[in-house]
Amino acid sequence: MTDPLAQAIGLIGYATDHDGIGGMIKARVTDFRVEEMATSIHLDNRGRFTVAKVSLTNWETNRFCNQLAAKLRIPRNRIFFAGTKDKRAVTSQLFVIDAPMNKVAQVELPDVDIEVLGRTHQKIGFGNHRGNRFTIVVRGCCDREGRPLSEAQALAEVERIQASMASTLGANRFPNWIGPQRFGSGRPVTPIVGRHVVLGQWEEAVMTYLSMEGPNEKAEAAEVRAKIRNSGVQEELLEELPRWMGFERRMIEHLLNNEGDYVGAFQKLPTNLQLMTVHALQSIVFNKSLQRRLDAGLPLATPVSGDIVGRVDEKGQLDVKSCVTVEERTLARISRNCDLGRLMTTGPLPGSEISTSSGPPGELEQATIDEEELTDVSWEVEALPRLSSKGTRRGLVAEFNEFSVDTVPIADGATLGERWVEGPQAHDRWHPEGACVRFRFTLGSGSYATVLLREFMKGPLSHM
Repeated sequence: MTDPLAQAIGLIGYATDHDGIGGMIKARVTDFRVEEMATSIHLDNRGRFTVAKVSLTNWETNRFCNQLAAKLRIPRNRIFFAGTKDKRAVTSQLFVIDAPMNKVAQVELPDVDIEVLGRTHQKIGFGNHRGNRFTIVVRGCCDREGRPLSEAQALAEVERIQASMASTLGANRFPNWIGPQRFGSGRPVTPIVGRHVVLGQWEEAVMTYLSMEGPNEKAEAAEVRAKIRNSGVQEELLEELPRWMGFERRMIEHLLNNEGDYVGAFQKLPTNLQLMTVHALQSIVFNKSLQRRLDAGLPLATPVSGDIVGRVDEKGQLDVKSCVTVEERTLARISRNCDLGRLMTTGPLPGSEISTSSGPPGELEQATIDEEELTDVSWEVEALPRLSSKGTRRGLVAEFNEFSVDTVPIADGATLGERWVEGPQAHDRWHPEGACVRFRFTLGSGSYATVLLREFMKGPLSHM
């Protein structure tokens, strides 16, 4: 069975050849819980900014920020946070808000809990947290033939996969693929837009964002996008746009009022989403390079001559500035330090200054860049220089900690989402009578819970 989304984003390999437990996550919102492990923020009563712990249920982070900004009557760019969380989830994280404490405390939004902690002089930004703590339920576990798994069978398969990953990658390690959230789970549009951005093709970037169809999108969105593809941007679209398509509405309104200003229309997207389009394109290269390495039989956690490795800092993150190339004379020593978790092997997130590895790893990385037709891209975005990228390296493996697994009772289907009520479809891998397994673990900043879970589930990305 092929998975078009997985193929498109280079997320098609696994660390082990076990069958997995199948199943589906996010059958209901409360099945997916994320608690951000924040870095310490110094509180000061004289500080300019308000610090708040915000719990969201089924809120997309950017949409919440837009609603919060509207409630506070401040620009969206005066709200700061460390990481974008999953929408269909219960999430908890810190926000730093350039607004008075009493006004923040008075904000009321459905399924939002805001706890004001105090004031600070500090801003926070992407990556300014130690990681995330997850509690996730996988429902409807089944084998490859679609037969339901018992609780004992599902737990035994999880144990086998965990042991197998430990034997090849080291204890508590998994391949550090970049997960589907980076690309748009329902509509993997971000890397395609990003390609147009780095090539300076602004009309194509905007029209792709507005009109590209997504296999998992709602029918009302698909209808609007089809009209844009067929007839372009028309004023009547504003009456037909679903309320939740706020980014598209702002882009269309800008084009109607500023004909031909596609750079301005693109800037109606939140700044972090603008950046994510370029990052998603880089992420395609990383994922596909990692896959080529697996296909070639090269190890992920253990370096070979020509690899670029870097130091692991006190937060478990790669210190990119420390990266060096592995030579035959240093291979044994560096391998020992990788085994001990002091160093890690890396893959490319290309940019204007990033270099590929050398030797066999470098040939695989360059082959991916060539295949993606990015060899001659400068990664300098003249119209919006803040989107230019020097590139960086990313660890090929990541660690998961505080890992535990148990089971929960099978829920009444009426309490679950539409997909569950509809039942398994063609190419699905879940069964309503299958065991429900609950995973608990922590991940460092930049790693994806869905990537770890797919190693245990081995089902299509649409189940994530």
